[in-house]
Amino acid sequence: MADPAGGPGAMAQPSVLLTKEPAPQTVPASDLPMKVYEVALNTGTDSSSGLATAGFRITKYLPTEWHLNNSELYHKAFTSCDQAERDRAEAKELAEYAAAAAQRAQQDSTAAVGQRLEDIHFWKAQLQNEIEDLDAETRLLAAQKLRLERALDATEVPYTIATDNLQCRERRQAPDLVCDEVERELLKEAELIRSIQELLKRTLIQARNQMRINREHKEVCEIDWSDKVETYNIDDKCGRYSNQSTNIQFHPTSVKFEESASTPETWAKFSHDNIYRAEREKLASINLQAVKVNFAFDQVSLRSFVVEC
Repeated sequence: MADPAGGPGAMAQPSVLLTKEPAPQTVPASDLPMKVYEVALNTGTDSSSGLATAGFRITKYLPTEWHLNNSELYHKAFTSCDQAERDRAEAKELAEYAAAAAQRAQQDSTAAVGQRLEDIHFWKAQLQNEIEDLDAETRLLAAQKLRLERALDATEVPYTIATDNLQCRERRQAPDLVCDEVERELLKEAELIRSIQELLKRTLIQARNQMRINREHKEVCEIDWSDKVETYNIDDKCGRYSNQSTNIQFHPTSVKFEESASTPETWAKFSHDNIYRAEREKLASINLQAVKVNFAFDQVSLRSFVVEC
């Protein structure tokens, strides 16, 4: 137990009595260095710099300037409205003019298509008449050709009889081998029949050639007639079109002229030439039939001559 009087083993007692906590040890105060902060400046087209003071002026407008500015804006607006009115009126006038021009163009086109239809109908009718005439002439030629073939066959018997009589007379004996009137008539008859046979054969060849030519020209006229019929149907359909038609098809290259397209003059000349050639061949057929009629008279004369003999 410790000695209260103090001994060598006793703790040392402080000489001053502490009544509060001691102050902490501190570092002497001094100014800190200033830190510089770098701020990025926005100076582009989207910069917000100066927005807080936008619209404010150090020197304000005077009332006269304000009225003058408003007057200028009013006159500019009035001028713009007036120009817009004039532009609208001009656009309306142009639209009406374009519509009237389009209407006139449509009427002219319709009239041209109608005239074209009349021309096509005329040539179509002419070609149809030529086709019918050529067909009739070809049928007549075929009938006449058949008659010529029969006439040629009919000359074989008289010619055989005449030549047989002449050969029989040649077998006579010398005193009776004479050249009398009968022999001269037989020679004349044989020569006549032979010449008629040659003429009939040439005429048959001409008839066959003429029939072939008639058929060729008929085919040409039929092709031309068929084209005219198709053209008439197309133009008739085109003439019935209007702005209210629902089956109109817009083709970007339909207004271009084809290189192989013909002009109205060459188009009419083509059909005219076909009809001219058909008329020429029809006339040749008629002349050939007239020759055949003369053959008929010669055949009658020949038959009477043979009967008399």
